[in-house]
Amino acid sequence: MSRIIFDIETVGKDFESLDSRTQDYLLRWAETEEEVKDVKESLSFYPLTGEIVAIGFLNPDTNRGAVYFQAHGDPPLPFEEDGIRFETGNEKEILERFWDAVKSYDQFVTFNGRGFDCPFILVRSAVHKIRPTRDLMPNRYNGPHIDLLDQLTFYGASRRKFSLDMWCRTFGIKSPKEGGITGYEVKNLFMAGRHVDIARYCLGDLRATKELFYYWENYIKFPPVKP
Repeated sequence: MSRIIFDIETVGKDFESLDSRTQDYLLRWAETEEEVKDVKESLSFYPLTGEIVAIGFLNPDTNRGAVYFQAHGDPPLPFEEDGIRFETGNEKEILERFWDAVKSYDQFVTFNGRGFDCPFILVRSAVHKIRPTRDLMPNRYNGPHIDLLDQLTFYGASRRKFSLDMWCRTFGIKSPKEGGITGYEVKNLFMAGRHVDIARYCLGDLRATKELFYYWENYIKFPPVKP
């Protein structure tokens, strides 16, 4: 069975660039300065107020993959490191490359992909009138999409949902957060022109998800993978 892990990095729009009706709608329940700040800092969480600046995939069996990322100014030329190809493009271009890449895989692996990555990818693709090549949101319980957040909370039986970083710490996996970057810094990095750093951070998430997938598949899933 061919399988692929994927992940995205997003940035929110500049709040002041939004039209007044949109601003009013987003702030309708914000009553304090702190709540207003939270709204403005959460725009990257939603495909209606944000966009994808990096999208990557990794084959857990071959350790090969790619990260497609946006870069304004003079983008770097395509390059490859340790079996991972890095390429630039605008949001539409990197989404088109993603859909072309994943169409031949049988199984998808994500961390919180059903709650974040997949809806974001689908909506942003629709904005650019790009048709999906695969169903990223199939049956939750026995479909080809393995969302590790779903699996590790046993479909909600465990009430607390922990971050990828917390799961990495539990299993001794190198966390992408150890490099000093978190998802909250992606917009500032993007504005500062540190596009390759964002792409490598995305790759760190992919590799951490791969290691977490190994623990789930071999020690939690039943029946476990045969040695």
